[in-house]
Amino acid sequence: MRRVIAIVLAGASLGGCSSSMSWDMFKSAPPPLQVRLESNPPGADATTSLGPGCKTPCSVSVPAPDLPFSVAFALPKYQPATVPVNVIKNPGDFTTPASVTTDPNPVFAELQPAAPPKPVRKPHRPKKPKPAAAAAAPAEAAPAEAAPAGASPFPDPNAGKR
Repeated sequence: MRRVIAIVLAGASLGGCSSSMSWDMFKSAPPPLQVRLESNPPGADATTSLGPGCKTPCSVSVPAPDLPFSVAFALPKYQPATVPVNVIKNPGDFTTPASVTTDPNPVFAELQPAAPPKPVRKPHRPKKPKPAAAAAAPAEAAPAEAAPAGASPFPDPNAGKR
């Protein structure tokens, strides 16, 4: 009988690292959360700050976190968006089990179109002035005399007034 008691006492002392028993060892680990991810337009790459991700619309399974997390959405030709997600823990009681939920669920992001890139403008260079035939003529000559009447494609505005 002494051997049985000694074995039981030795097993109890080796069973845990501390000398006091904790009821935490009877608690089960919380099940992973299913989080629904959606975006407008659909097809965005959604990645949680906890790791898992998918292409919207979809659901991911994340371990029940203790703190809030975020979901980042990315889609080509759209601005990226990040949505914070709160974790709500309900402790439960004797009649209901403890539960963990997220707010919002589903996590939704409205993606805005990216601004089109501005066109690349070439630098403006002033044009070089063309050498004028009038500048080569003497300064005393009238402008009508400097250029012959047939050289201009426009009619002479003073033709009928002389």
